[in-house]
Amino acid sequence: MNSFTSLGVSQGLQKTLSNRGIDKPTRIQEKVIPILLQGKDVIAKAQTGTGKTFAYALPILEQSKSNTGYIQTLIITPTRELAIQVTSEMRKMTMKNKGFSVLSVYGGKSHEEEIKELEQNVNIVVGTPGRLLDHVKRGNLNLSQLRFLVIDEADQLLQIGFLNKVEEILRKTPTQRQTMLFSATIPSEIKKLGHKYMKKPQYIEVDEAEKSTSINQFAIFTVDRAKQDTVIQLMEEFQPGKSIVFCRTKRRVTKLYQVLKSKGFKVAELHGDIPQEKREVVMEQFRTGDVPMLVATDVASRGLDIEGVTHVFNYDIPENTETYIHRIGRTGRAGESGLAYTLYSSEERSMLIEIEAALNTRIQKQNLGNTISLKTNSKKKSEKRQGTKKKVSGESHSNIKGNQRGKSKTGIKSSAPIANKSTEKPNGKRSKTQIDSNERKKRK
Repeated sequence: MNSFTSLGVSQGLQKTLSNRGIDKPTRIQEKVIPILLQGKDVIAKAQTGTGKTFAYALPILEQSKSNTGYIQTLIITPTRELAIQVTSEMRKMTMKNKGFSVLSVYGGKSHEEEIKELEQNVNIVVGTPGRLLDHVKRGNLNLSQLRFLVIDEADQLLQIGFLNKVEEILRKTPTQRQTMLFSATIPSEIKKLGHKYMKKPQYIEVDEAEKSTSINQFAIFTVDRAKQDTVIQLMEEFQPGKSIVFCRTKRRVTKLYQVLKSKGFKVAELHGDIPQEKREVVMEQFRTGDVPMLVATDVASRGLDIEGVTHVFNYDIPENTETYIHRIGRTGRAGESGLAYTLYSSEERSMLIEIEAALNTRIQKQNLGNTISLKTNSKKKSEKRQGTKKKVSGESHSNIKGNQRGKSKTGIKSSAPIANKSTEKPNGKRSKTQIDSNERKKRK
């Protein structure tokens, strides 16, 4: 692996990185930084969690000037959360540079407050397309001397219908700018955007197999009406240090959140209808661990670098592989191991098969009974070895790993077959074991 020095990063920025515990560049940084320092446009394909923010931030900061009186850099993000995160990273890197300022703009903040800040000496603006375009049209955001433009998570901008607004913003910027586009996937619309608004962009791709991650994946067969009880039992058994439960809709998020809260769990909800001010509070509480459980829609699955997430639960199975990858990518970061559990019903089985086929891997199938049984047995063996029966909070459940593991194209590990077989039948029907279990619950 190269060093930041060999990539052309100055000693000053290296010292700032080192103070934050960052001493070696990631694969995407190794490939992108030298090209950007040459002034070339770049289209980079990289997943969240690969270090792409620093891949574009370091070259920009190396070439930026202080006290310019005009905006040098514009970074377009699909979500407010990502805008806040990128702004935070940029500010940390420029804290000692008094003539440098970074501003985030997005819906939910006061227009008047943003206008006042834009009138100051702002060097870098990070924001969502709608609010950025609004400021451009009102004459509050002058991009006439822009030097660097970043389009972050471009495929998500496309997915949520923001690409037209991005193009409107691009048309208001100088042609002699350096443009950087980062995306987890490069669909045809993104290629067209690059061809139309970029100067001979260099295409860079990071093989996800090289990504340092250790996510053990499991799928638990259930029925939709039993999902709430399943999640509650999993939470009670695993006691995860920090976890995210993903639901498909805002309504299902709120319903599950209310149930979990009524059961005494320290939990918060996150979706598009939550006011921005409250969303920021929720994210801060989750980052610090004051609220260790988050129930969310996919607004939380992209672009957020949250440290210490031990478990991800897919309450609703994702509709496509990309969403699945981004969801479970919230755990197993920075070399740590993580666990991802996906609940699926007979109706959702075909979607699970599609995800497995796309990842070229087998996701370990379980039911609730053998999941908890394995966890309990692993825990007892561990306690016996340690000579104690004291309950350990936030147990990682790493002993559930099998001896044989397959590695997918994404670099995400799948777990090996286990002795207890899933109670799901090939035709999607429940087995006698599961039916008997349900009957016993009814009698109780």
